[in-house]
Amino acid sequence: MKSLSAPHLAIALAALVAPVLLPCARAQGPGTDIPAGCAVRDHVPPAELGGEWQVSLRELGSPPERVRDQGQLRLERHPEYTDGVRGPLLLGRGGQMRGSQVSGDVIDGEFHLDESEDGRTISAVWSGQALQCAGQLMITGTRRPAEGIDAPDPALAFRLTRVPGWR
Repeated sequence: MKSLSAPHLAIALAALVAPVLLPCARAQGPGTDIPAGCAVRDHVPPAELGGEWQVSLRELGSPPERVRDQGQLRLERHPEYTDGVRGPLLLGRGGQMRGSQVSGDVIDGEFHLDESEDGRTISAVWSGQALQCAGQLMITGTRRPAEGIDAPDPALAFRLTRVPGWR
């Protein structure tokens, strides 16, 4: 039987343990946007997404407390797509609010929203994960300008947290 050299042995071991360890690394911890003690939700029905959400946007890679923009999002069941939601989004700071419409869903742990400033053309796309944290639903991810759109905002990290009192 031929023995493996140290580098080849390390690669072989990594290939064996990666499928076991990678889901744990993705689930939480330092260096991720998933707070410790939180778990990714595979599916969130529209009824759980409905209601009022606080929105915070920040530069990618910056700490969560360095908010660039903030606002409110109100989601309700989409009348045409039974697994989806839609609603108005208000973003801004210092009295400079701007409105958009959004629609989306959570399927297989992935959160997706399409944002439209004019109600017809997609101006930004939101993608992220729905998280269960201490009994509360939180959604984190990235908001990017839609392809082909000359947008004033770069890609930004987002966090949606339920407004207290909404269920």
